Formats: sequence, structure tokens, C-alpha cells
Amino acid sequence: MALPDLHLLVALDVLLSEGSVARAARRLQLSPSATSRTLARLRETMGDPLLVRAGRGLVPTPRALELRDRVGRLVEDAAAVLRPVGTLDLAGLARTFTLRTSEGFVENFGPGLVARVGREAPGVRLHFVAKTERDSAGLRDGSIDLETGVVGAATGPEVRAQALFRDRFLGVVRAGHPLGQGRITPERFAAGRHVAASRRGLALGPVDQALEQLGLARQVATLVGGFAAALALARGSDLIASVPERHTGNLRAGMHSFPLPLPVPEITVSLLWHPRLDADPAHRWLRSCVREVCSA
Repeated sequence: MALPDLHLLVALDVLLSEGSVARAARRLQLSPSATSRTLARLRETMGDPLLVRAGRGLVPTPRALELRDRVGRLVEDAAAVLRPVGTLDLAGLARTFTLRTSEGFVENFGPGLVARVGREAPGVRLHFVAKTERDSAGLRDGSIDLETGVVGAATGPEVRAQALFRDRFLGVVRAGHPLGQGRITPERFAAGRHVAASRRGLALGPVDQALEQLGLARQVATLVGGFAAALALARGSDLIASVPERHTGNLRAGMHSFPLPLPVPEITVSLLWHPRLDADPAHRWLRSCVREVCSA
């Protein structure tokens, strides 16, 4: 029995990932017409149209959706089998790592990480991207190499996680704010106007749950998508921001920070990656860099 052309697997992975013949052609370094012919061969081989026209774009068929993750894993496994194993040459390493980080990570830990990587592996480039969702799809499909954040229900069960540090929430106000003087009680804290940070647009969170336990509630006057925006508004107004301490150290410069007068649980910030990269020497080195920078 003749083996099928296994090069088609690579083309299929890229086509399903991009959902566009033109974009797939650029990644495969082929012409659009050659990529179209490859798609035609795939359709004939697999007995399914795979990608069908919808307006100006292409959408995957149910069969394509069923195969997308499986094909990606097969291609990744094949690449790992063919990749030579040897001593990692950091000085000669040329690679871009994409890190999806939680709010404030780049501002507070980015400079130390960039400096460390630059000293040891000058050919390595770090690409930081903002965390706009909680799912693990980016780690699974390989578009994200590392992620920092809190492990939650949306974290894929196969994802590896290692704790980096614990972080507690602080209250933060502008210099000269009334809360900068005197003892801050839960009542004083709750009586002010607050700015809440939530990527999902939720006005209520752990701070509100702690207040509720004391029979109190705060007025959330403004809702923003991240801690940096919350602190920017608090810096220029009388709003009170509640933010994690270590993630916002540099962002809080010149402002008045105080421990929350409430039993708000600490959070554990972890380093997340896909298990297929466990043994990759360069990835292991980068994970050690992140751990050491965060523990400094």
C-alpha cells in the first residue's frame, strides 16, 4: 500500500490555521495558485471540501474543524522527531518567543527579562502580547509559547503550570487624596467612588464579595479593561483603584498605596505552557529566565 504524500499534512495544518489560501501561501512560501492546487489535492484525497467560500473568505467544514487540532499536533510531533537534540547554544540561538502576559507584567518584569535574555542569547526576540481572553487555544495551537496568569476553569487540562509568585491587592489613590490620611476602615473605603478593572466587563469581584461579608457595598463609578487604565484614572481623579501589588509596582509610582481593610484573597500568578514544549531546550531556558526574574 502506497503511503500518502505526507507534505499534504503540513499544507493542511497551515490552511486550517489561516483559513485563507493567500495567507497560507505566504507561510508555505508557495504561490497562491500552487496553494490552491494543493487544497484541491487535499479535497480529492480526503473526500471533503475542507474550506468553503463564505462571502470574501473561507470557512472550515465540520470535518475540517474536527481535524484541526489533531493535524496541528501531528505536524508538531513530526517536527519534534526530526529536530536534532544537542547542547543548547544560547549565543547562536535565533528564535522569537511569544509571551501572552497578564496586565502589568511587561511594565514590571519585562525590563529585567529583556535584559537577561539579551545578555545570554542576543539572537532571541521576545514578542509580548496582551491577554484578551482566558482560554488555552494559543498555547495549544503554538501561537503562544508562554503565558503568565492565574490558573482557572478556562485553562486547558493538559497545560503545564508552575507558580511564579503570590500577589495581594492594594488600594491606590492619587497623592493628596483624603484616604492618604488617617486610619482606613472598611466603611471609609466603601464610601468612596471606585474604578474597577475587568477584561470581561464585570463590575463585581473579590473586593465586592469581601465587602458584602461585612454588610457593605462600594459604588463602582467607572469600569475599565485593565489595571493600567484603572490607575491612570485614579491618578487624575478621586477614584479608588484596587490592584495587585507586584503587577503594578512601576505603574503606582507617585501615588498613595495602602493595604485593603478587607480579607481579599491573594492570587497565585503562574507560568503556563503546552506539554509538547516540556523538553525543548530553548523553551526550558526561557522558563528558567522568567522564574528567576519574577523571584528577584
